[in-house]
Amino acid sequence: MDPQLLAVLACPLCDSRPPLNQQGSILVCTQCGARFPIRNGIPALRPGDALTDDATPDDSTDHE
Repeated sequence: MDPQLLAVLACPLCDSRPPLNQQGSILVCTQCGARFPIRNGIPALRPGDALTDDATPDDSTDHE
């Protein structure tokens, strides 16, 4: 993922909008730990897109 894009993304679940860290094809909130998939190079950041502990992104691919 483009580092400039990653620098402006924030967790949609936290009021303080903390930054996200990229871990492969997943973005992880630095505050609450919520995980969001990157699908076809596009971050899925709607609150309902957050992955559960047992879920893995099916069609997530990281295109840089």
